Amino acid sequence: MAFAIVLSLTSIGQVRKYSNEFLAIGVGARAMAMSKANIATVNDVTSGYWNPAGLIGLEKKFSVGLMHSEYFAGIAKYDYASFASKIDDESSFGFSYIRFGVDDIPNTIDLVDQNGNVNYDNITSFAAVDNAFIFSYARALPVEGLTIGANAKVIYRMVGDFANAWGFGLDAGAQYKLDNWQFGATIRDVTSTFNAWTYSLDARTIEVFTQTDNEIPENGLEITLPRVILGAGRLFEVKKFGIQPEVNIDITTDGQRNTLIQSDPFSIDPYMGLELSWNKMVFLRGGLGNFQKIQAEVGNFKETTFEPNIGIGISFKGVTIDYALTDIGDNSVALYSNVFSLKVDFNKPE
Repeated sequence: MAFAIVLSLTSIGQVRKYSNEFLAIGVGARAMAMSKANIATVNDVTSGYWNPAGLIGLEKKFSVGLMHSEYFAGIAKYDYASFASKIDDESSFGFSYIRFGVDDIPNTIDLVDQNGNVNYDNITSFAAVDNAFIFSYARALPVEGLTIGANAKVIYRMVGDFANAWGFGLDAGAQYKLDNWQFGATIRDVTSTFNAWTYSLDARTIEVFTQTDNEIPENGLEITLPRVILGAGRLFEVKKFGIQPEVNIDITTDGQRNTLIQSDPFSIDPYMGLELSWNKMVFLRGGLGNFQKIQAEVGNFKETTFEPNIGIGISFKGVTIDYALTDIGDNSVALYSNVFSLKVDFNKPE
């Protein structure tokens, strides 16, 4: 059954790799084009997702951000909306909402009735949706160039009427600017994030699960362990032109992953991005990330693959439109996705 596969992806009272992984996809076409390498340099409304300390860099009183992208030929849809505002010269706050969902999934539990007859009219549909509500706060410290920030995350995940989960977690971030150098650090799920799953399976569903040797899920906790992301970048300016490279490393703590540097429980995933700009109005971006080791088609050895991304952006009078062409991780052109994002910065009307 389709939704049996979805339910099997959830964990019951244990730590599992890739838990709440929808929160690792990324937001903002600028960051996606740079292969997510912007922990150190992010300074706009998307900071609430990447590094809350960056909210101090808001250029105007208010900022609104929107993004939409689709994956797997439009099967999965990813939406993001955010708002941020300056409280004063030393503090800012923000709110972000993320939805990642697959809609209209066929439910074939009743396709074959108890008499063995196939009835396609019994096929219904449901949605599997992950939601995250992120509340952010940032503050500048007395140390020149140093800012810190924190996120409080509320997570709601649901699989039709069969299962749902509520979760809560905290993130912490910091940025430090030294001349043209910028350094950043983010600890996601710093205290671990706990999702409490509740299942509502009727007798018919349990019967079908039993007959097809599917595991009957039980209420329990899904635990997301901390993730540390470190970054460094530098801005080079020549008249109206700007060059801003950045390198990040993503350190996960939930066991060995297929990354460039693998171990248990820590795995390290490096990625890098570059932004070229003219007059802070036109931007050209690129990045490399998602380094993986896969079995070669010929020979008994593994080869290293990576994910390239590119994008452009235009900013004029507080309105910024960004675009990214980004791979979802298998280096296949057929699975490249178009990501569009909009950002509007404005002050309070006179």
